[in-house]
Amino acid sequence: MTSDERDEHKEGDEGASASEGKGRAGEKPEPEEAEPEEAEPEERKEPEKPAALSLAETDAGKNATRAKPSKTTVRGSRGRTYRVRGELPLVWRFLMGVLCVGLIGLAWWAATRGAAEERMISPAVLGSPAEVFGSFHSLWFDRALTRNMMLSLARVLKGFGLALLIGLPLGVLSGVFPRIRAFLAPITIAGRNIPVAALVPLTLVWFGLGETQKVMFIFIACVAFILFDVTETIMAVDQKYVDTAYTLGANRWQIIFKVLVPLAMPKIFNSARLLLGLGFGYIILTEIVGAEGGLGNLIAQSQRRGPREHVYLTLIVITLVAYALDRIVALVGTYLFPYKESR
Repeated sequence: MTSDERDEHKEGDEGASASEGKGRAGEKPEPEEAEPEEAEPEERKEPEKPAALSLAETDAGKNATRAKPSKTTVRGSRGRTYRVRGELPLVWRFLMGVLCVGLIGLAWWAATRGAAEERMISPAVLGSPAEVFGSFHSLWFDRALTRNMMLSLARVLKGFGLALLIGLPLGVLSGVFPRIRAFLAPITIAGRNIPVAALVPLTLVWFGLGETQKVMFIFIACVAFILFDVTETIMAVDQKYVDTAYTLGANRWQIIFKVLVPLAMPKIFNSARLLLGLGFGYIILTEIVGAEGGLGNLIAQSQRRGPREHVYLTLIVITLVAYALDRIVALVGTYLFPYKESR
């Protein structure tokens, strides 16, 4: 090709390219495909803290949590009845107690039914239920059951009241001050380990056969237990209450009478209730020996002279009176300490 032809060819190519450029300018340029960028690792976001719950929502949550049965809870009525250390409803407790008494009565009737020669147990040893309860009229009227019962109860209350009067303050001091506790330790150890029956001849030598001997016997038999229980209850109060009282500026006697004694009093009261029942049993022991009147003397006279049915009837009366006395004291404890459960 000549130089002129080459120049014409270049101009033709440039014109074609210019026309193509104009045509492309009229069209919308197609977007270029973006190359995929490498994904950056996302930052871990901390979970947002929930807003503060209201008091009502908090209480509702607590109640819902409490309502959820634990994994160890056995569901169903049968599970509630046989759950380990579970609480029985009042109806169940009453029915189980009636069942126990009914089985004992059934065994008693089976062992004493029929004629005297056909019985498993001789009538001289144990009468039938009909014979025992049939003699209640003579026990009530001829043997003055009410007067003897009130006499025994008065002796118990006098001796036990004296034991509380002495043992309660000494127990508080012993629980507070280690030196007093060490000083009274021999008395509590001896009083809790000496057999109660051994105190009967000892009190007869010291106080004779009168009322003083019966009252002092109950006092000696109970005071060591009261002293020990009060001491242990005072020592069982958590130290954080004492430290808090010291922080608030309380002195020694304020800590004793406004912190330790009020916190320990419910348990002290419950312990005294149990010991009162023991005291009612102790009085029978001393009334059997040389007493004028009382349920113990009534048992001794019935055992020696008869009728033997009065022995069993008197024992049943003692059980009922002791149970009624325990329930009365428990109700008083519920009134005095409503925040504590009593059984």
